[in-house]
Amino acid sequence: MAKASVDFDMPDLAARIEALSEAERDMLPFGVIHLDPEGKVVFYSAVEARLSGYGTTPLGKNFYEVGRNPANADLRKRIDAAMEKSGKVDLEFGWTGDLKHRELRMRVQSAHDGGVWLCIERDQPRAA
Repeated sequence: MAKASVDFDMPDLAARIEALSEAERDMLPFGVIHLDPEGKVVFYSAVEARLSGYGTTPLGKNFYEVGRNPANADLRKRIDAAMEKSGKVDLEFGWTGDLKHRELRMRVQSAHDGGVWLCIERDQPRAA
């Protein structure tokens, strides 16, 4: 499957991403993170490392503990609530405020392993 066949707005975004190789995931124009059911980072795309300003790949670490975003606790609550309600996650929301002060749009969908895929699209940095 080519990266052109994956669009951020597809209803089956997580399934499309799971069908890609890691190299293809790294070439998507938006950030991609795969968390296992406990929140451990299983995949962290090179694009996400670059666009987020985080700069490193926190593989094997708990995403909610290593992230610099104060909204991580709220994100975890939303994901946990969706899992408890329906057994799967399909969330979309936006906010301002990554490390480069951009508008973000995040989609969170269930992964085949019981974890989740986080897909993060960013606008250009705002002028100061």
